[in-house]
Amino acid sequence: MAASQLNKIMDFLRDAFAEATTLWWSFFDWLALVEWRQLYITWFLVFTVGVMTNVPEPAVWFVLISFGVKVLAGGKRKAELVAKDMTAQADVATLERRLLEAQMATLQAQVEPHFLFNTLALIGQLIETDPPQAAKIHTNLIEYLRATLPQMRSSGGGTLGRQVQLSRAYLSIMQARMKERLEVGFDIPDYLEHAPFPPMMLQILIENSIKHGLEPKIEGGRIDVTAQLIGGIMQVDVRDNGVGFNMHSDDGVGLANIRERLRLLFGNRAELVIEQPLAGGALASIRVPYSTLERS
Repeated sequence: MAASQLNKIMDFLRDAFAEATTLWWSFFDWLALVEWRQLYITWFLVFTVGVMTNVPEPAVWFVLISFGVKVLAGGKRKAELVAKDMTAQADVATLERRLLEAQMATLQAQVEPHFLFNTLALIGQLIETDPPQAAKIHTNLIEYLRATLPQMRSSGGGTLGRQVQLSRAYLSIMQARMKERLEVGFDIPDYLEHAPFPPMMLQILIENSIKHGLEPKIEGGRIDVTAQLIGGIMQVDVRDNGVGFNMHSDDGVGLANIRERLRLLFGNRAELVIEQPLAGGALASIRVPYSTLERS
């Protein structure tokens, strides 16, 4: 026999063995996961075909082998497959969370310079026309950066108190820009300040209130930030009396990002709710499980 023919035969045998191994493990995994009722139906069909074709022996062997495999190793294999599937799902969720946090960092890296340059330009204008006001905005900008930079460098989660501190500094700068057109109020209980709260979410809601609610309104308006504990759920509200929110419009990038981050961080235990109060304006509420320990 020529060497080339022998090589072809060996290749064929290797492929046949690999295919048989794949089929066996597929059959083994099917046996591990299939319910007994479905297996009974399969046995009945196989045995019926064997009797009709006058070859019942293979059908009997199939029933005996599958029964033995199911009883002896099915439970262990099923547990391995379930554990493998759960691990894969956990890995996917972790990757999704890391990707989303990277997107948030990129978004913040794009927004921060724009906000910073606008504020510095405003300070430059006021130095000549209103030096005390320029000094005030300069002080507010320093406070804002003090609150922002530690969060940008930290890999862990934030607390509600940190987010409120950041929002206060941001709103102080916006008040200097909008002057009497912007009023601000905070009502945050002391015991909630140390509760874990995802970074940047509160500021995104405040930015939306200013951009879509108060800036389009000639006389401006007011923003109130409040927090309360309702049955184990911490609810943080951002309310404004601006032009209102179009309930029929789609979420923008910021709101969509908040919803996705809440889903990845808390599953169905957290939500973002947008409402249009009867008195006018808009009310945005973030509801997350309350915890007294900050996540690392």
